[in-house]
Amino acid sequence: MKRVAIGIDIGGTNTVLGVVDENGDVLVKDSISTPTHGDAKKYVHSLSDSINELIDSVHKLNADAEVMGIGIGAPNGNYYKGTIEQAANLAFKGVVPLVDMLRENFPHLKALALTNDANAAAMGEMIYGGAKGMKNFVMITLGTGLGSGIVVNGDLVYGHDGFAGEVGHTTVIPHGRVCGCGGEGHLEAYCSAPGIKRTVFELLAKYNDGESELAKYSFGELDSKKVYEAAERGDKIAIEAFEITGEHLGQGLGDTVCHLSPEAIFLFGGPTAAGDFIFKPTKESMERHVLPIFRNKVEILPSKLKSGSAAIVGASALVWKELEKE
Repeated sequence: MKRVAIGIDIGGTNTVLGVVDENGDVLVKDSISTPTHGDAKKYVHSLSDSINELIDSVHKLNADAEVMGIGIGAPNGNYYKGTIEQAANLAFKGVVPLVDMLRENFPHLKALALTNDANAAAMGEMIYGGAKGMKNFVMITLGTGLGSGIVVNGDLVYGHDGFAGEVGHTTVIPHGRVCGCGGEGHLEAYCSAPGIKRTVFELLAKYNDGESELAKYSFGELDSKKVYEAAERGDKIAIEAFEITGEHLGQGLGDTVCHLSPEAIFLFGGPTAAGDFIFKPTKESMERHVLPIFRNKVEILPSKLKSGSAAIVGASALVWKELEKE
């Protein structure tokens, strides 16, 4: 018998789902549009149809395959309640009891669990990636926002309400940039992909620099990949933008280290493709900001999850963690 799990990643535009085996290999994969309407029942019906199609597909590949459960990563996913709550980038309003709704369609499955996308990534790193064997680590996801998943003594930290671990919304600069959440000076406003872009444009204005290759882009055209490529070619604005990003990220991670004393911090997401341009200043900044007893104890490492399938692989890992509890 081959045991498999279904991983689902719910994004603002698309929902990606796949069947994943115990080695973290994606056997079959599919996607549907995340609706712009707010009809959760209609969405769950479409999602259930896609899940059944995946199950049929994997049984054609391996008739002995047993689907053990469904793991879901979603914005504002509450692990305790199995709900998506007040997700700003989803059309569903209020509280959506997603796990209960899916359980009605799949009552035979042994495990159904939901959490936010960064927690799912942390779980994937622990089950399949670079955190295998680690009991204490932090996962930082850099993308449109800055997410985080915290693992202490081998368990994800959810807090009393299911929403603990928002490192991206800690304040690094009082009364600083406005964050997407409406707060000021949050880490996410400086170290997410849009945050890096904002830094580039601030530097272009500061130096009145029309020579940088980044000066030709509008805000909508620029992305972190272009900034990285410019840095590789020696563009001073691009290099300084990563240095500033690393300085702020290291400051935030320094606080995180003092709170948790993790073995390692993993970085995942598009901006991490910049390699040493972001890892080096982040590490240097973190070491300056931590209490001396923590210095040179905590590694900052790139995630070992495959970027193309990391979200569904991470979500599927929730199933194995749930089965451990039985």
